[in-house]
Order: sequence, then C-alpha cells, then structure tokens
Amino acid sequence: MSVNESPTTRWVPCPTCGGDSVFNASNAYRPFCSPRCKGVDLGAWASESFRVPEDNPPDSENFGDPKLMQ
Repeated sequence: MSVNESPTTRWVPCPTCGGDSVFNASNAYRPFCSPRCKGVDLGAWASESFRVPEDNPPDSENFGDPKLMQ
C-alpha cells in the first residue's frame, strides 16, 4: 500500500479510458482518472454525443387528450 492510499481505497475503471482510477476524496476527478478524461466526457455531453432517449408519439396520433382519442 502506498503512502496516499488508505485501507478503504477503491479502484474503479475510468469511464472514458478504462484505466484504473482511485475512487475516494483524494481524487478530485473521480470517477475519472485525470482532468483530460473528465474533459472528454464533458465535451461528449456538450456536443450531445450522449443523449437520453426520447419517445415521442408519431405526429399522426392524438396524444394526451382523451376527448381527441374517441
């Protein structure tokens, strides 16, 4: 065990590069391994590479108002 590690140090894979990342308060970039990986992830969200799926009904269907659905 190194000087900066405690018995409760947990290692997780970095979501961006897959490398080892320390998951505790000493890692300001957690769960990422570096500021670069954190920035890459932020950039992917900002450019809308990551999206929450949107389920929209087709425009030809009435949606929501039960009076229109009869």
